[in-house]
Amino acid sequence: MADTLESLRKICLALPEVTERLSHGEPAWFVRGKKTLVMYADNHHDDRLGFWCPAPPGVQEEMVAEDPERFYRPPYVGHRGWLGVYLDVDVDWAEIAEIVADAYRTVAPKKLVAQLDA
Repeated sequence: MADTLESLRKICLALPEVTERLSHGEPAWFVRGKKTLVMYADNHHDDRLGFWCPAPPGVQEEMVAEDPERFYRPPYVGHRGWLGVYLDVDVDWAEIAEIVADAYRTVAPKKLVAQLDA
């Protein structure tokens, strides 16, 4: 589990102006300290390990329908299109990095997205 958290932390903190702090008792990452990027979920409302992040329109429904063993609609924010990603399965870290980058593009200011894509 510690390795999983460290891997997720490394992906999040590599993005421009992302910081980490606890939110609801779990590690979470924010763009410029304000916009939530990723919320770690260790047995949070279920007995699974995963994370929640904003997703572009339609992505949550598509991914959950395609692979419900790896993706889910998280509580509280799922109705806003956020994606839940299980981390207690065989994890493809390159795919996780893409999901987090897409979440970043969803919430980060245009200037930071341009910096990421440069």
